[in-house]
Amino acid sequence: MKGLKNIITVDKGIMGGQPVFKDTRVPIESLFMHLEKGVSVNEFLSDFPTVKKTQVIAILEIAEKLLSSSKIEKIVETIA
Repeated sequence: MKGLKNIITVDKGIMGGQPVFKDTRVPIESLFMHLEKGVSVNEFLSDFPTVKKTQVIAILEIAEKLLSSSKIEKIVETIA
C-alpha cells in the first residue's frame, strides 16, 4: 500500500481542504457515499474518470485496517 500522502490530498485551495483523491478534485467522501447507495466501484470510477482504481482500492484497504484494528476505540476517541 502506498503512503497516505500519495493517495489523498488535503489542501485548503482544493475543495476547501476536504480530503480528495490525489491529483483530482474528487472528495474521498464521495466514494463512501456512492458505496452506501449500492453503487459499485466500477460505476464510481465511471462517474469519476480522474480517480484511479488503485486509489480506490488503497482507500478501502486503509478503511479496512482502521475499522478492524484492535485499537479502534482509541482511533475513534482521537478523531472525536
